[in-house]
Amino acid sequence: MRLSVSGLMLLGGAGAAAALLSATALSQSAAPGPVRYAMDAATMSGMGAMAGGGGFGAMMGMMRGGPPQAVKLLTLHHGAGTTAPKAEAVHAMPRAAGLGASVKLLPPTRGEIGGESGFERPTGRLLLFWGCGEHAPKGQPVVIDFAKIAAGQMPPGLMMQGVDLPEDWQVTVGNSRTYTTWPHGDDRKTVPANGSLLGAHKITASYAKEIAFTLAEDFMPALQASTSDTAAGGSKLAWTGLDKATGYYAWAIGAKDTGRGGAPTEMVWWASSKSQAFGGPLWDWISPAGVRKLIAAGTVMPPEQRDCIVPAEVIKASGEAMMVNLQAYGPQADFAYPPRPADTKKPWNPEWIARVRFRSSTMLIPGMEGMEGMGGMGGMGSDNAQSAEETKPRKPKCKGLKGLAERAAGLCE
Repeated sequence: MRLSVSGLMLLGGAGAAAALLSATALSQSAAPGPVRYAMDAATMSGMGAMAGGGGFGAMMGMMRGGPPQAVKLLTLHHGAGTTAPKAEAVHAMPRAAGLGASVKLLPPTRGEIGGESGFERPTGRLLLFWGCGEHAPKGQPVVIDFAKIAAGQMPPGLMMQGVDLPEDWQVTVGNSRTYTTWPHGDDRKTVPANGSLLGAHKITASYAKEIAFTLAEDFMPALQASTSDTAAGGSKLAWTGLDKATGYYAWAIGAKDTGRGGAPTEMVWWASSKSQAFGGPLWDWISPAGVRKLIAAGTVMPPEQRDCIVPAEVIKASGEAMMVNLQAYGPQADFAYPPRPADTKKPWNPEWIARVRFRSSTMLIPGMEGMEGMGGMGGMGSDNAQSAEETKPRKPKCKGLKGLAERAAGLCE
C-alpha cells in the first residue's frame, strides 16, 4: 500500500509511526455481540525493562553483565455490548500472580483514552532500511524528507507492506458499549518477578455475564540477546531461543547528531523483514496462526532463527545513537462459552470469548551490553539504586524525530 501525505504527517512518535507505516485489517466485533475479554502478558528485558517499569534497578542489572532482569507486564481489557449505571469488572487472580485476590477493571478516564500526545511535527529526514545482511540491498534506503512531504512530494520507492491478520480481534472503547481496563489511574500494580498466571481465573462484571477459565500458559522467559561487530561494519544481533516462541522480529531506531544545535535532523529506521514492513501490529501481540502467515511472507523470522545482521549502512547512518529491539511472539490461549463446535459449519453464537496472549521482548544498544561502571554507576549498591529510582524526575515530552528513539527506550513520554 502507498502512504498518504496525511498519514506521513502523523509520524511524530513511535505509536503514530507504527500506525502510519503498517496498517492491519482487524475484524472487530461490533456491539452487541459476545462479551470479549483480553489478557496481554509481556516479558521485557534489557533497556525495555527500564521502560516497562524496572527502572534504575533493571538498568544496573543489565550493565553488570548478568542475565537480563525481566519485568512482567499484564494488561486486561473487557468489552461488552451492554451497559450499566456503574461499570466495573473484577478479575479474581491465582494467588501465585502476586496481585492479591483480585484486581478491578474500570472505564478509562478521558485522559487515558486520548489527548495531547506531546509530540511535535517532525522535521528533517527519515531513512528506511530493511532485511538482515552485511549490506543493505540496492535501492535502500528509502528517504522520507518531511519538507518534501509537506509540499506533496512522495518519496520514490516507498511501497509499504500491509500486515493483514483478519483472524484477529480487539477490545477497545470504540467497539464496545461498555469498556473497562486494568491497570488504570494510580492503580499501577506490577506483577512480581516470580508471579505466575497459571491456574483459575474468574471475571465478574456489573454489565456482563461471568467469565471463567483455567490458564495452562504462563509468562514467557526473558529474551537474552547481544550484538557484535562484523568485518563489513554491520552489527550481528544474536539471541538465545525461547522454547515457546513462534517467531522473531527485530527493528532498530537511530538518530545522528548533525551538529545543528544538537538536534538530530536525520533518523534511521531498520526492520528485519524482507520487505518494507515496519511497526504497527508487528510491535504488538500476534497469534501463532498470524505469525506463521508472516513467516511465509518473509516479514517475521522463523522460531529456529538465532541471529540477524544489521547492515553496515544502517550502523553508519545511525552514528552512535542506535537502539535495537527484538521481539519473540509467543503462544495464545483461547476460551469461549459455549465452546466452538467441532463441526465448523454449525452455527456458533458464544456468550463470551476470551484470549490470553504472550510475548517477550528486549532492547539493547550495540556494544554496550554488560558494560560495568558505565557513567560511574557500576558500583552503586541496591540502596542507592532504589533511592535514584524514587527521586527520578518526571519524563519529558517526546519531540520530533528524536522522540521515535527516546520513546521506544522509555526516556520520554
